[in-house]
Amino acid sequence: MEQFYQPVPVDRRDLWSSAPKGKIPTNLSRCFNLIDFWVHTNNLVGEIQAIIGNWLKLERLSLYDNQLTGQLRPSIGNLSALQTFDIAGNKLDGRIPDSLGQLRNLNYLGTSENDFSGMLPLSVCNISSLDEAYLFKNRFKGSLPVCLGFNLPKLTVLVVAQNNLTGFLPQSLSNASKLEWLELNENHFSGQVRINFYSLPNLSKLYLGRNNLGTRTSTDLDFITLLTNCSKLVKLGLVFNRFGGALPHSIANLSTTMTLIAMAGNQISGTIPPEIRNLFNLNGLGLEYNQLTGTIPPAIGELRNLQYLGLVGNNIRGIIPDSIGNLTLLNILQLGFNKLQGSIPSYLGKCQNLMQFSAPNNQLNGTLPPQIFGITTLSKLLDLSENHLSGSIPLEVGNLKSLVQLDISRNHFSNEIPVTLSACTTLQYLLMQGNSFNGSIPQSLNALKSIKELDLSCNNLSGQIPIHLEDLPFLEYLNLSYNHFEGEVPKKGVFSNETRISLTGNEQLCGGLGELHLPACHSVGRRKETITLLKVVIPVIGLVLILLMCFIVVYTRRTKLAHKLSSALLMEQQFPIVSYAELSKATKEFSSSNRIGKGSFGFVYKGNLGEGGMSVAVKVMNLDKKGATKSFVAECEALRNIRHRNLIKIITICSSIDIKGADFKAIVYEYMQCGSLEDWLHPTNDKLEVGKLNLIQRLNIVIEVASVIEYLHNHCQPPIVHGDLKPSNVLLDHDMVAHVSDFGLARFLSHHPFLVAPEGQSSSIGMKGTIGYIGPEYGMGGDLSMTGDVYSFGILLLEMFTRRRPTDNMFNDGLTLHGYAKMALPKKVMGIVDPSLLMEARGPSSTRSHENEIIRIEECLVAVVRTGVACSMESPSERMQMTEVVTKLSAVREIFIGNKV
Repeated sequence: MEQFYQPVPVDRRDLWSSAPKGKIPTNLSRCFNLIDFWVHTNNLVGEIQAIIGNWLKLERLSLYDNQLTGQLRPSIGNLSALQTFDIAGNKLDGRIPDSLGQLRNLNYLGTSENDFSGMLPLSVCNISSLDEAYLFKNRFKGSLPVCLGFNLPKLTVLVVAQNNLTGFLPQSLSNASKLEWLELNENHFSGQVRINFYSLPNLSKLYLGRNNLGTRTSTDLDFITLLTNCSKLVKLGLVFNRFGGALPHSIANLSTTMTLIAMAGNQISGTIPPEIRNLFNLNGLGLEYNQLTGTIPPAIGELRNLQYLGLVGNNIRGIIPDSIGNLTLLNILQLGFNKLQGSIPSYLGKCQNLMQFSAPNNQLNGTLPPQIFGITTLSKLLDLSENHLSGSIPLEVGNLKSLVQLDISRNHFSNEIPVTLSACTTLQYLLMQGNSFNGSIPQSLNALKSIKELDLSCNNLSGQIPIHLEDLPFLEYLNLSYNHFEGEVPKKGVFSNETRISLTGNEQLCGGLGELHLPACHSVGRRKETITLLKVVIPVIGLVLILLMCFIVVYTRRTKLAHKLSSALLMEQQFPIVSYAELSKATKEFSSSNRIGKGSFGFVYKGNLGEGGMSVAVKVMNLDKKGATKSFVAECEALRNIRHRNLIKIITICSSIDIKGADFKAIVYEYMQCGSLEDWLHPTNDKLEVGKLNLIQRLNIVIEVASVIEYLHNHCQPPIVHGDLKPSNVLLDHDMVAHVSDFGLARFLSHHPFLVAPEGQSSSIGMKGTIGYIGPEYGMGGDLSMTGDVYSFGILLLEMFTRRRPTDNMFNDGLTLHGYAKMALPKKVMGIVDPSLLMEARGPSSTRSHENEIIRIEECLVAVVRTGVACSMESPSERMQMTEVVTKLSAVREIFIGNKV
């Protein structure tokens, strides 16, 4: 490197992409007449040497996109002739020296994508010649200097995104009349936007997203009207802030040069004005995750240049207008999680550039128009899940040869799976569960060589499982549960790992891996004489068995009904059986030192089962307690045919006699290393630290619990009510993932052979469950219902975030945990939540950063507590549904994480 540069009085070094890797040589200090030094994109390493302070005639210095390290030295202030200073894309750190303000001729400043920290120096306001300033993606903190608007009359570009800046946006920026590009997104700015954009007629790009701007009040978006004077405005980005109030109709009066409006993740209400048609150059309109109502105006179809339309996560009603078909340049259309009705318009087929169309969780009905499948550009996603669509899937689906994901789950589709699906050879995710498809799985699906996930569960499919499914090389998960499949289960490919397949609810299957616990397959070939003989013998044997059973019934009529139910259940269960002796050995003879918990009907022990010493939890039923046997039956039956990643898994069961000859029943579960949620919220020993669960962990746990209850209520046939949801029944594995347990009070919401109440007995659970967590209607004899689970979930949620039990001594004289939380909404929530959650905002950060973090946490907690209150309303009809709960809490977590820089 030293030999490459010759220490001669040159006036220019332009070595872009030509200089070898190395350090800036010291002998360059003798190039006194150097005017231009351009060495960028060269993997140059080391520190910027003090020798550049000798280049007093240097006008343009460009070192961007190298590997330079260290701090910027004060000697940079000696380059008084410098006009361009670009050191972006290196690994420089430390503070920007105040001497930068001595560069009175500087018009271009680029320090982006480094690791600079500290406050922006006030001295930058001395550079009155500054035209463009790119300071994004560093760690600058503090507020923007107020002097920027007053002292930099030539400023056209200010990009300070992706830093840690706080405070209000300085009103002084109203004086930067030549400003064309203002980008301040991904910081921690707060408060209302007070800049007078009417004074910035040249503004073309405004990005303020991912801050804490706005106060959730009706005046937050008043500045939109001021932006109408910016006749050159092209892009407006306000995503993931706290803007409230109605969407101003003046947004339609913005410049016709507008190409992008992005306002997702706020609390904007109101309707989309039909006058939006005025912005005919728009190619992106994103209003996702707000509180918009009304309908999609047909006038939106006049935005002929639109390529992206995002309205997901609002409360928009009505139909999808036919005029959407006029958007022939549209690439992405997202309409999910609204309240849209009617059919999917066939005119949508005119959008021949559409790559992604999603409209899940609406109320769409009717059949799928074949024209949809004529959009051969659909390559990323077609998601129409959780609607009311019906009929057959058109054969034209085979036209989508580039589609990666097709989700039509949880609708009312019927008839056979179209064989033409085999033409969609790029499919990776095919989700068709929760419909009424019948017939067999087409053999032609073996052409889907890219498939990763295939879910055909909860349909009316029949026949054998095609052997070719084991040859799909990338298949990671296969769900065929709750159909009518029969015959032998393959053993290769995806079938070689029982955790990657789900086959429950298909009673005629046999063979497969031993872990599936299916019966062995037998030969059906029989000689004709044998068949004839069996026709005679079987009725005789049947008659004898009937007589024998009658005798047994009479002889044992004093036996408890629950005991008979349990015996019947165990004949049907597919769990492997373990002996009393094995469990006794595994738990050190049920030693008190191995006891880890107590349930409603017995104790739970930790044990090490089998030769491998697998850690398990063993629930031993106290059969002397009334209802224990029925609880055993209920739990086994509830968990036998359902599968969810956040449900506790039964490993085996035991129905035997103990060493004293008494009946013995136990259930063996997978062991949860991190104990129960109860242990973490209300520790009684020194094993856990009080308040150790942070906010993100609590959000994850509550969403995981909600997803289980939503699954039991909406995706199990028949639906299942848990009946006893509380912190001690939420267990945590080594990754702190929640698993809902204890289904001893679970009930199926329809006739079931093992859970039928005796004649003359009510189906109500009465006061079963746990005081404080059961709905008020149960105390008055109300019937078991899904709304009772919703109430229990709401109380559990409030307990998680306040760390107060519903039976706390403070709750008396009519005050309840629900009422306590409700009275705190919205301004006093921080006074009732677990104080440890507020500790997350404390640390070495500045006072302003701390306050900003508290505001961010408060916004999240208010939304969570509001959900808990809505779930625990006294009237069952006023409670949220679990599908809405999962959606709401997931959005809260997404916004909270999205705002976290």
